[in-house]
Amino acid sequence: MLFDLTATRQRLQDGTSTATAELEQCLKVAQSAACDRAFVRLMPEAARTTVVQNDLTGLPLAGLSVSVKDLFDLAGQPTTAGSTALADAAPAQQDCTAVARLRLAGGTIIGRTNMVEFAFSGVGVNPHFGTPAAWDGRFGALPGVPRIPGGSSSGAAVSVATGAAFVGLGSDTGGSIRIPAALNGIVGFKSTARLVPTTGAIPLSTTLDTACALTRSVRDAIVVHEVLAARRITRSPAPLRLWRLAVPSIVFLDELDATVARAFARTLDTLRQAGAHIEETTLPLTAELGPMQARGSLSAAESHAWHRPLLAQRASQYDPRVRSRIERGATMVAADYIDLLRARQHWIARMEAALAPYDALLSPTVPLVAPPIANVAPGTERDAEFFRVNALLLRNTSVVNMLDGCALSLPCHLAGELPVGLMVWHGALHDDAVLNVGLQIEQILQK
Repeated sequence: MLFDLTATRQRLQDGTSTATAELEQCLKVAQSAACDRAFVRLMPEAARTTVVQNDLTGLPLAGLSVSVKDLFDLAGQPTTAGSTALADAAPAQQDCTAVARLRLAGGTIIGRTNMVEFAFSGVGVNPHFGTPAAWDGRFGALPGVPRIPGGSSSGAAVSVATGAAFVGLGSDTGGSIRIPAALNGIVGFKSTARLVPTTGAIPLSTTLDTACALTRSVRDAIVVHEVLAARRITRSPAPLRLWRLAVPSIVFLDELDATVARAFARTLDTLRQAGAHIEETTLPLTAELGPMQARGSLSAAESHAWHRPLLAQRASQYDPRVRSRIERGATMVAADYIDLLRARQHWIARMEAALAPYDALLSPTVPLVAPPIANVAPGTERDAEFFRVNALLLRNTSVVNMLDGCALSLPCHLAGELPVGLMVWHGALHDDAVLNVGLQIEQILQK
């Protein structure tokens, strides 16, 4: 297993490594075949200059490598969001808030990572810059054919899973942190959206967007969340048996493939043997989301509002699959959009009441393992399979976004299995409980 950020910081403090040495190793990986198409821009010289300034500072990220999804502003560079339609965009005047906070914490930015164009898919395919292949951050290279990395934070996940970065800054609107975390065998934490400013990021849905990160462990996720949210989580020493946990069956357990079903069942057995009390619940409210969005989604409506001027000029430069999803927003009238916002708030209130007896919910992050890239690569003949896979990947994770909740994905597969993610989740502002439960689960699964 790769050293995580926390262990590497200890090595720096012990004098058994230096931030410069760690950076050079990260850059070596970033320029290797493992990271092919993971980055759209590497910044090795700027990183080397920065790391000297931050080495042994005692800051939380202590000069360690951070990658930035090509959705966030970096001062002096254009932000292109994985699209050629913004290739001539003006350079950003300043870092976005999330990047600024990572820098202040000592993070060394090594480059911009590839992503789904405009963040509008959970698959990870990009026809403009290519698609990086998934990598198992827990056990190394995936066997056989190249598989999708998940999206939309595709390059961010591969950068962390391969060892090119300790932190991959990304975003999550319907699962864009947790899906690639699950498919790459690493950790992704989607905080309550309001806790981290999205200022300086190209929006997909102003209602649902969350700025958050991918890491190699839950303990790293806690460190990075505290940096991004400028807050300290309340740590709890309570053992797992004292937390109230539940597994919802409706929606979340539908159509699980054999590998995911096996890993999820084994994980629940392991946790129960460790003393966890896990209740089963139906949570039928989750089945209401489909009908609620029958006239359109928040992402479609809000993305179309942002993209409308650009589409008028450069529609032909968009990924056709992304463009078709954005253009669905044009069919929503104002009344439909307002009705959806109202229905969502009513649904959130009922969901919060249903979840009140529990400290956290446990579900598979996604219901399938990563399919081969070739199955969903650009091409109209593969569109049906692409949209089928995309819908499945987003199904479980998007429930949490509509809930305005928080969720953690951590790996629960064994060596020899394709990566599988366990999602620990709850409603808004339950971040500390989710992270504390996740930390306990991580420790149990690693024994």
